[in-house]
Amino acid sequence: MLRSVLALRQIPQRTFITGSPRLFKNRVPEKQKLFQEDNGLPVYLKGGVGDAILYRVTMGLTVVGTGYALYELFMASMPKK
Repeated sequence: MLRSVLALRQIPQRTFITGSPRLFKNRVPEKQKLFQEDNGLPVYLKGGVGDAILYRVTMGLTVVGTGYALYELFMASMPKK
């Protein structure tokens, strides 16, 4: 039983290797250039088409949710017949 406990203790120690080779290229400098560029766009839209779609969907859901909340408040304030 002691061997199995010691074996389980060593498994997490073997999975973390600090000297692994880089699997991905460092793209931070490219992103810094993109986001620091003065092109008149706000930061939340500089990421491209995906950011624009996400922004519009978020704003649409916000408007619809606010409208629905106001409708429900109006309906709750009216007396039932």
